[in-house]
Amino acid sequence: MKGQEWYQATEVAEEYEEKRFSRGGRLIDRREKQAVLDALGPVDEKNVLEIACGTGRFTVMLAERGANIVGLDISGPMLQQGRRKARNAGVADHLEFMRGDAGRLPFPDDHFDVVLAMRFFHLADTPATFLSEMRRVAKEQVFFDTFAGPSTRSLYNWLLPMGSRLYSPDDVEKLLDETGLTLVGAEHDWVLPYGFYRKMPDSVASRFRDIDTTLGETPVGDSLASVSYWNAAVE
Repeated sequence: MKGQEWYQATEVAEEYEEKRFSRGGRLIDRREKQAVLDALGPVDEKNVLEIACGTGRFTVMLAERGANIVGLDISGPMLQQGRRKARNAGVADHLEFMRGDAGRLPFPDDHFDVVLAMRFFHLADTPATFLSEMRRVAKEQVFFDTFAGPSTRSLYNWLLPMGSRLYSPDDVEKLLDETGLTLVGAEHDWVLPYGFYRKMPDSVASRFRDIDTTLGETPVGDSLASVSYWNAAVE
């Protein structure tokens, strides 16, 4: 998988949230969390798996809302950050972090009500393999996001240390068909790429976000979006 060694570096894990979700990046964090909450709805007592959970942003959030959740990631340093976050939030006893490979999930079929993956599929060399595993262990729902191409995301892809896979709607629909998932809903957002916001103070980023949202609400908004959120049901 792209960037696997990079994401496993301790210094990357320690700086990950500060670099991505401070300043204007707080807008990104709030939008991503809202996308997850909108798609999953009430999660109290649901069995949830987050693959590629990283530092546990969503794992901890869902545990706080009553989910029985497992966060799985290949990076030990990222999981350490997640465990620290869980302790600080007071939910360390209500979730589990595991180190593992998303391409070979260590769970039986239909083990979780919901399986989600955020900030993951742009790194996947074999996305069908990973989505098939997510579908295998999910009883009801699979939720994930992708970066869209062509879009403004393409303009700074080459700056990333590991590159980035971009998906068209047809690409995702084909993946869903191949893995036996049915698309329930999709949202498309962020005409301006994430990296644009992370460089700005909150107040400035908020103004650009207003412009971004206005553009997104036009008839061509979906085609300009650089991020898509996909909500799928298990057939």
